[in-house]
Amino acid sequence: MVEAVREAGALALTFYQTELKKWLKLGDSVVTEADIAVNDLLEKRLALTRPDYGWLSEETEDDPARLKRSRVWVVDPIDGTRAFAKGKPHFVLSVALVEDGAPVMGVLFNPATGEFFEAALGQGATLNGAPIAPSDRTEIEGCRMAAHGPMFRHPAWPEPWPPMEIIERNSVAYRIALVACGQADAALALTAKNDWDLAAADLILREAGGRFTTHDGKPFVYNRELPRHRSLLAAGPRFYDVLYRRVGHLALPS
Repeated sequence: MVEAVREAGALALTFYQTELKKWLKLGDSVVTEADIAVNDLLEKRLALTRPDYGWLSEETEDDPARLKRSRVWVVDPIDGTRAFAKGKPHFVLSVALVEDGAPVMGVLFNPATGEFFEAALGQGATLNGAPIAPSDRTEIEGCRMAAHGPMFRHPAWPEPWPPMEIIERNSVAYRIALVACGQADAALALTAKNDWDLAAADLILREAGGRFTTHDGKPFVYNRELPRHRSLLAAGPRFYDVLYRRVGHLALPS
């Protein structure tokens, strides 16, 4: 898996900061020729060499046969395509191996910055080979929050959020990885995300010692019929509790 992702990252760089072919797909999300090329390479290196595993990728038509497989590759060839297409280094290749609904191996690779995050169940998480851990932050004011900034200014909040440093990253997986290594204190999203956005980052953060759930505290289960999740909350263990007290009661539209 590591070798395949490194090879795919090198391929992605051949398209990076070039005149890309790009188009809109269902839901008005951007896809580029690089997404397709990276997806094809990963599928060749992973799915075809493990024919008994399932395959779930953002850029492959969903095959319900995956639901009958114990082990499934969950892939986002380029998470953060909008940033990638604009030549900004805020994207990652995301690959996880999910077994019986839970990630057991995960890799996130940002070839533009050289950041290579990886984790295996029970073996900790690393960034470029060095162990990582989330921050020990306990206060919201002044924290580094990886999230969409306008969310915190929405008039529906019962009390205003204190001043924070907002770290905007188009890639959801990259935001969570920044929490795992302490470059951000937390990540919060109250809009739906997909398995391929979360699975690898989920394992990396939890193996680093952080906590990762929906905003209301539910664990993520992957490779379900609808591979979609309503929200996310990611932080170190103490800061998670602080944020959960603030957002855990929210009732989001189904």
